[in-house]
Amino acid sequence: MTIWQAIILGIIQGLTEFLPVSSSGHLVIAPYLFGWQIPESQIFPFDVLVQWGTLLAVIIYFRKDLWGIVRDFLVGIFQKKPFGSTNARMGWYLVIATIPAVVIGFLFKDAIEQVFHSVLATALFLLVTAGLLIISEKIQKTSKDLSKMNWVDALVIGFCQVLSILPGVSRSGSTIAGGLFRNIHRTEAARFSFLMSIPVMLGAGLLSLDDLFEIPNLLSFAPSMVVGFISAAIVGFLSIHWLLKFLNKNKLIYFAYYCIILSVLTVIIFLVR
Repeated sequence: MTIWQAIILGIIQGLTEFLPVSSSGHLVIAPYLFGWQIPESQIFPFDVLVQWGTLLAVIIYFRKDLWGIVRDFLVGIFQKKPFGSTNARMGWYLVIATIPAVVIGFLFKDAIEQVFHSVLATALFLLVTAGLLIISEKIQKTSKDLSKMNWVDALVIGFCQVLSILPGVSRSGSTIAGGLFRNIHRTEAARFSFLMSIPVMLGAGLLSLDDLFEIPNLLSFAPSMVVGFISAAIVGFLSIHWLLKFLNKNKLIYFAYYCIILSVLTVIIFLVR
């Protein structure tokens, strides 16, 4: 992987991690469309570790929210009032929402890595993302904020996140859709989606460390990972800010159309090649 390839893939990661169009899908499809021959031993570790760039972006963007949640969560435990405040409850909801993906990801890590090598499967899974976005917009009846959220909402969103383990199924798209399924306003659902991305991306990065150390000539690959990390962090921060503003007045349907177009285009190119 060259430096320029890493920069471009980092930008793609930063743009698509938080937009509901699947970052994992784009990181599989983009090299294929560009005709890049990137060694398979580098692809999965790079894709997971570059997420740490977007992890840094979301931590910085929501640093005040995170501090309030962690503080009240711990205070609630020590004072034996675990649900005594909105922030404390939010901490527990984030834990509940994270559990399904952690369990499934741990049990099926090897199988998931194999799917990441299939461009055709990734393209088809983009249609799942599109379907989730369209259906969620159709069935949402009311719009509540996160202060009215309950543990069932968190669990439903958590199980929606499980779908995003597959490349092409957007993590932000599936979790925002899960929020809409539970009648949470799309902007509030996006905020919860971004917050719950933190433990998932951190865990995925830690799980990939073994793969990282198995990469041949790791030191020569390190500069590519560094520039990918930096570009993903910068673009990811900007993407969060833009999407939250966009969802105040716009629906998710536009992203569904994009996923359908990219899926069809990729399948056509795949069949022609």
